[in-house]
Amino acid sequence: MTGPFRTEVADGIAELELCNPPVNAFGVGAQSALADEIENLGQRDDVRVIIIAATGKGFFAGLDIKEMAADPSLIVPANKANYDTFAAIHLNPKPVIAAVHGYVLGGGVGIAGSADIVIAADDAYFGVPEIDRGGMGMGAHLQRMFSLQKVRYMYFTGDTIEAAEAYRLGAVERVVQRAELRPTAREIAGRIASKSPQMIGIAKRSLNGVEDGSLEDKYRWEQGFTFEAYLTGDSAEARAAFAEGRDPDFGPASDE
Repeated sequence: MTGPFRTEVADGIAELELCNPPVNAFGVGAQSALADEIENLGQRDDVRVIIIAATGKGFFAGLDIKEMAADPSLIVPANKANYDTFAAIHLNPKPVIAAVHGYVLGGGVGIAGSADIVIAADDAYFGVPEIDRGGMGMGAHLQRMFSLQKVRYMYFTGDTIEAAEAYRLGAVERVVQRAELRPTAREIAGRIASKSPQMIGIAKRSLNGVEDGSLEDKYRWEQGFTFEAYLTGDSAEARAAFAEGRDPDFGPASDE
């Protein structure tokens, strides 16, 4: 299909490419369509493995903050679109490989943290600028990739982690040169696609079942705090500042 993403299927491998320049940020409608596409791919008999990759400078920047700043009432459908996208990956009956490059931020972390395998180009870096954008979320997905205290450091500071460090910490399977990203993802997908689809499906359900808690329940918990954040003046100021390209003004610090 044309639009913010496109899909090709060959030899049992579905390649879903995010392609919404300039930064691969999606509006709520596009994010909902993405969730539907991933879910539909999981139901196709000719698909055994799904690769999610992207064009442009980076992998995915998540929801369009400028759209959210213009209409804060979108927070409810935005939460649903995010939830549906990440659940469509994590609970998909087919293995999902995220082939990431450049910035992997916000919703990009949600995709990578929901995936079964992450392959990273050597220019990739992971981050959650949620606090600086007036929102919450992605902590559950980030914690699926990194340790608890590393997640808190990243969340509170907004600092990013580069691909090599993510590999050292066990968050990604391989780090390769950008030109080798798609071929590497296809090679791994081909090995998986050659196996019994019934056994792979059983294996995925089994592995999801032995994870520590429910990723979807944890993210739903976070979304309640996203909604709470959107009711605060600081959240509105953070979104407005980002949309206007300026530093936020949260007022003077209090000594009390």
